Amino acid sequence: MFDHPSAGVVAAEKGNERLELRYGKLILATGARELFLPFPGWTLPGICGAGGLDAMARGGLPVSGKRVVVAGTGPLLLAVAAHVAARGAKVVAICEQAPLRSLIQFAGRMLGQPAKLAQGIRYRWAVRAPMYFGCWPVEARGDGALEKVTLRTRLRRWTVTCDFLACGFHLVPNTELAQLIGCRIEDGLVAVDEMQRTSVENVLCAGEPTGIGGVEMAVIEGQIAGLAAAGALNEAGKFVPRRRKMLGFVRALREAFVLDPELRRLASDATIVCRCEDVVYGDLRRYSGWRDAKLQTRCGMGPCQGRICGAAAEFLFGWCVEGVRPPAFPVLVASLATASTVSEEVQEGS
Repeated sequence: MFDHPSAGVVAAEKGNERLELRYGKLILATGARELFLPFPGWTLPGICGAGGLDAMARGGLPVSGKRVVVAGTGPLLLAVAAHVAARGAKVVAICEQAPLRSLIQFAGRMLGQPAKLAQGIRYRWAVRAPMYFGCWPVEARGDGALEKVTLRTRLRRWTVTCDFLACGFHLVPNTELAQLIGCRIEDGLVAVDEMQRTSVENVLCAGEPTGIGGVEMAVIEGQIAGLAAAGALNEAGKFVPRRRKMLGFVRALREAFVLDPELRRLASDATIVCRCEDVVYGDLRRYSGWRDAKLQTRCGMGPCQGRICGAAAEFLFGWCVEGVRPPAFPVLVASLATASTVSEEVQEGS
């Protein structure tokens, strides 16, 4: 929620309770969220992130017998398709926006990591649905809930009937807390050294905020950060070569799944971009930057604080989305009042 790095305190909420977490060393492992690109109908019930549908299905959402389209980009698509198919869903299409040649090149680079390549093959073998490349959804329709999705490639356009559309175009690192604490951000990522130390003393970071590289990469970084925080630098150093080796996978991911510029043309003027404040694409494209659009339209000022529309705006308009402020997440007014009291006490004490 709030942070007081000079005092070594992070404030948080747990239910209705406000907590003050005091630390000597702090490790940030705040993960990532999915990137959603607006298109007509994308706010219909039944449309969610690829990882979101996977998580809900694992949590008990009934998907057996449901028709599912999985779309977007990256290895996550196959994993999600395999997971929901294993729970009885009928996957009717897998749509990867990257062209087939990029996937072939990616597979070639994965020959040096046979475990990852074998995993991808197993996922594909588990799902017999057609897989399309250079393909993405352009419109969703339904009476109160998703019923049909229109897909397109460069050669054709067609409509499929479905109950769920699981759609995600990359992951967006959650760097907000690191920014609030004052950590240096480079190219949208938290800058760290080989021991996962950030630019702020006694603050380390691991996982997706330092780069999207999958769960294995995150685990290795977490081991390095934990050992380094405990002062066991020699032990931490033993994991560094493994992390360096996996950076090849990170580069391969980034290069293979570059978003097609055509995706910037998905939204019509009437397409909602900011779901919290119902701001449409036509309103936003009149402005020259994020701050201007935010002040004039309230885009990014709703409960999600720009986590969804901000990332979309960066891709759609090339805007630099800045201005992270505490609290990092919506909180109770009581917590805000308590935090103000604590802040005054800290200032008086100093």
